[in-house]
Amino acid sequence: MVFLSTTGDILNPKEQAALERFVKAGKGFVGIHSASDTEYDWSWYQKLVGRTFNIHPVIQTGVLSKVPNTNFIGLNHMPQQMLWTDEWYEFGPELTKLNYLLTVDEQSYNPTADWGNNKTGSGMGAFHPISWYHNYDGGRSFYTALGHTNAVYKSEFLTEHIYGGIYWAAAGKGLKSSN
Repeated sequence: MVFLSTTGDILNPKEQAALERFVKAGKGFVGIHSASDTEYDWSWYQKLVGRTFNIHPVIQTGVLSKVPNTNFIGLNHMPQQMLWTDEWYEFGPELTKLNYLLTVDEQSYNPTADWGNNKTGSGMGAFHPISWYHNYDGGRSFYTALGHTNAVYKSEFLTEHIYGGIYWAAAGKGLKSSN
């Protein structure tokens, strides 16, 4: 199941129950970009995604980095660090144990945001995760915050990253260790 840039309350109770059954049956979920800005009133879904969206500053270029010692299938051709232009989400706390894949360096862009009505953000600090995966309630979940602009979908890195996440979520498999 892939949620690509979903926002808000998108599933009725019957559809929510179907997604829960799907994941509990050992299947996989992939959330892309604003999937973390979805279903705020459904705690099971929030834990499935792992963290919820709070706010973001304007689109900017920042330094995207792989978490050290990660051998996730969607990152095998990515350099350790690269410049990336996107909408850098600020997230709430971790809702379940997550395996982090990518971070953004907040010193490489301006993380402050002010949307008015007391909705502000100042970043997440020294550790600002952008992508992660985890086993959840019998199934698997992969999430990446990358993917706001149409232009980034022309990037071979992003398509490989998403494909790796879909493959892991669907099969529970990745690259064999070279050790």
